[in-house]
Amino acid sequence: MAAVKNKKLKILIADDSEMNRAILVDILKDKYDAVEAEDGAEAVKILRAHSADIALVLLDINMPKLNGFDVLEVMNKNKWIEEIPVIIISAENASYFTERAYALGVTDYISRPFDVSVVQHRVINTLMLYEKQKMLMDVVEEQIYQRQKNNSMMINILSHIVEFGNAESGPHIQHIRIITEILLKGLNEVSDQYNFSHEEIALICTASALHDIGKVSIPSEILNKPGRLTDEEFAIMKTHSAIGASILDKLPLYKDEPLVKTARAICRWHHERYDGRGYPDRLLGDEIPIAAQIVALADVYDALTSERVYKAAYSHEKAIEMIKNGECGSFNPLLIKVLDVVADELYAELHSDTGETDDVEVRQITAEVLSQKQISASGRTIAQLEKERNKYMIFASLSDEVIFELSYSPYMITFLNGGGRRVGTSEIVVNPLDDEGLNKCCGKSRLQDIALLFSRTTPENPTVTYEAEILLDNTLKNCKLVAQTMWSDDEKPEIVGAVGKISPV
Repeated sequence: MAAVKNKKLKILIADDSEMNRAILVDILKDKYDAVEAEDGAEAVKILRAHSADIALVLLDINMPKLNGFDVLEVMNKNKWIEEIPVIIISAENASYFTERAYALGVTDYISRPFDVSVVQHRVINTLMLYEKQKMLMDVVEEQIYQRQKNNSMMINILSHIVEFGNAESGPHIQHIRIITEILLKGLNEVSDQYNFSHEEIALICTASALHDIGKVSIPSEILNKPGRLTDEEFAIMKTHSAIGASILDKLPLYKDEPLVKTARAICRWHHERYDGRGYPDRLLGDEIPIAAQIVALADVYDALTSERVYKAAYSHEKAIEMIKNGECGSFNPLLIKVLDVVADELYAELHSDTGETDDVEVRQITAEVLSQKQISASGRTIAQLEKERNKYMIFASLSDEVIFELSYSPYMITFLNGGGRRVGTSEIVVNPLDDEGLNKCCGKSRLQDIALLFSRTTPENPTVTYEAEILLDNTLKNCKLVAQTMWSDDEKPEIVGAVGKISPV
């Protein structure tokens, strides 16, 4: 372990002047390993082979074969610039050069002649900032992972609840979510008309689980009738889409949340058809929100390929053929094209889905959030938690968590989503050990115990867990605190903060 800790970071020095490279190597050799490139082409070659090992690039502008700007273009194309900071060290100090360099993603710009201490400090500061960003990314990624896991768990719970009243709906809800996700990603590939972000895809997929909630009002003898419905029974069955939308409209707190708005549109309009012959509002073409159109297609595909009390399951191939031939109603021609493109993936995924969170997708969502460079570090964490809250708010009453962020400079706690009120204090608490509300909630000795646990964490073991009876929502409840501390990248790391949650056990 010690050997890993003492391993020097690698810095790539790209400069056509051997003298300049030698000076920089001499400045940095005590703390870092230097890798040298005598022109831009060699720098790109080294990055292509060893990008995972390079912690920083010191880059000249005027070089043969490829100049510094060319190198930056390649780094942007390969997304290396997102992981490897670049400091320009150049005699070119005109505003054109600095502006173009910063536009291409450089972290800093040092003009020659330079002061040795300036180079040392800027290298240290740049590496420290990037390490903190990576650490923050890991923390946010863990939060997203837990949210996605909670989403899957809540969807499973919802599936089983609905299944009691409707024999088809347990696996149906799971299938709809999977099919919807595949169609949304396929739509992004086939057309640039919508360009859904990973976050929007996750939100629509979560909302799709609620498409049939209106069926809770339909008598079971109609829902589970083995034969064909009479006209009167079918008229009653058709009311479930409007009833589902009405249920969401009447939510006292969350009806304006993006998740609920999307779920409402899906509930009401997932039985509309592109030719205007659907229900309940006979919407025509793109009057139907695209999320509802996609869930409608997913709904029909799953109904065809699943066994029902009134029919056997069709094969995947037969279902695709029936939809394309218009035997199941009219759909957006663009979505039919998408269905054709993703057909093989659809079959494979529905026969191999494990329900696990996609780690790659979590990383992509995290990267999208952290790319918002105008937001501060703690702000990014709070912003992402807020966005993730929208995706599972409809299930929040089941998970019942209090999310918080702890800062050590200044020493304060920020509670999210009304968490402060639930523990009897304000949303922002300065000097939490002395706060009257927190002392009433937990007791002075417990707060001190928790503070001691935080102080005993290390960068290698940053997790804190603590279980106790506390006053939550003005009621004594046995609760569990789970948090992860964040650390500085100094020679002697210090705790800079933590992100955590309090959950009733």
